[in-house]
Amino acid sequence: MDSESNTPPPPKSHGRFFDWFDRRVGLRQILHEALDEPIPGGARWAYIFGSGLLFIFISQVITGIFLALYYVPSADHAHVSVAYITKAVAAGSFLRSLHVYGASAMIIILVLHIGQTFLFGSYKGRRELLWLSGCVLLALVLGMAFTGYLLPWDEKSYFATAVGTNILSEVPFVGNSLKEFLRGGTQLGTLTLSRFFALHVFFIPGMIFLFVAIHIFLFRQAGAAGPVSESPVHPRQPSEPFYPRQLLMDLSFTLVLICALGLLAYFDPAPLGPRANPADTLYVPRPEWYYRSFFEWLKFWHGAISVVGILVIPLVLAVLFAGLPFYDRRLERRPWRRPLAVASFGIVFVGLVYLGARSYQDDERDPDVAAQLARQNEETEAYMREPFVPQALGLPTPSASPVVSAALPSHSALYMAPSATSASANALIARGKAIFQSHMCFSCHGQGGVGTAIAPRLIGIGNKFSPAQLEHLFHHPLPQMTAGGMPPVKLSPQDMKALIAYLDSLK
Repeated sequence: MDSESNTPPPPKSHGRFFDWFDRRVGLRQILHEALDEPIPGGARWAYIFGSGLLFIFISQVITGIFLALYYVPSADHAHVSVAYITKAVAAGSFLRSLHVYGASAMIIILVLHIGQTFLFGSYKGRRELLWLSGCVLLALVLGMAFTGYLLPWDEKSYFATAVGTNILSEVPFVGNSLKEFLRGGTQLGTLTLSRFFALHVFFIPGMIFLFVAIHIFLFRQAGAAGPVSESPVHPRQPSEPFYPRQLLMDLSFTLVLICALGLLAYFDPAPLGPRANPADTLYVPRPEWYYRSFFEWLKFWHGAISVVGILVIPLVLAVLFAGLPFYDRRLERRPWRRPLAVASFGIVFVGLVYLGARSYQDDERDPDVAAQLARQNEETEAYMREPFVPQALGLPTPSASPVVSAALPSHSALYMAPSATSASANALIARGKAIFQSHMCFSCHGQGGVGTAIAPRLIGIGNKFSPAQLEHLFHHPLPQMTAGGMPPVKLSPQDMKALIAYLDSLK
């Protein structure tokens, strides 16, 4: 009689189909693990960012799959396939805009999530591996943003990626090899696109899925940290299950994200500029906003010490950030009781914001750069207004009649295949421009060599000096050049030839 009274009651039935499914997959146990997670101190709005990141990632995967149905990862067809999505596919512009703005939203929410985790001291206790997996996810998200930027193959993405990949050459010993491996050669082309596409669509998302699973598993093993007054090892405050309050908060935040991204994508579609023209020597490349701080940071480092600013300092900061739970072992989590840690985090964060804002201010203060950027924006807007041209497939069209060719929009000329000689010359000039950008020559001589208050203009320099004379000046700067801060230029013969070809093109 006593044994019968201690027998637990059978689980409540939710219908025949639910019971049938539960007996085969253990649905009740899955829901219990997912929804009954205890939260010390109860549900809070501060905990919504992790779920928001997961939703944005799933949204990026879904929209990316639909975009990949139309995208062709080759230098001949990448831009026209994106133009087809944007201008011809039903709701294609809206879908692409969701994907583009979703990338920015992911960066913003990731920063909020990291800030909340740091300020709440949620990395303390037995959460070292949880923090490290989050750091890996941070690197993977930044990698997703970088590899996806080139895929439209318009002028903005082309030149910004050229500068970004050239930074790799500053890595000692293996820099040039890394750059050529990522590009698939010395120049950006179809191999570059195919590699970036494979990284963006297959490798990095697969790694994100893996580390999201690891992150969630480690989070469930360690348990929610709770409010700042809670012990990270032995929680004492009354706990509340994840369902229903925290789940409703997370769903509310997700709904806000859906509405915000949808309205932004509908009323302000993501722009697409003209097809990349490597021979355009006047184009001023600028990265997306989340890389602007690093772009501005590079301007402070020149010559032999550039490796310090490009590699050493960022690497030291990354190691300190990733190793935070290993050397910050105190269990104190309240921010006002951790002034040194909070101040260090605040200095880095404010510094990044300052560098990003300064980059935009520098562009506005330089009249030549501001005018060129305005022209580039006008070209992008004009291209967006042009109808889609299905003939512009990036292939030679020798049979096209003069009447048909004359009827094409002005930007369609960029799709016509140049002769082998002009293509080779254009590629050499484009390579020289990339070298000019990667070595930060524009910080003194201005974008396009227009000159600044601290260095002369380079436009027309090819009419004053022969290639041999220019090479000699690069190797042995004049005393007045050295006094102005001009260091000797050490390049391979091929890179030197490309740089001189670019300077000669500045007419």
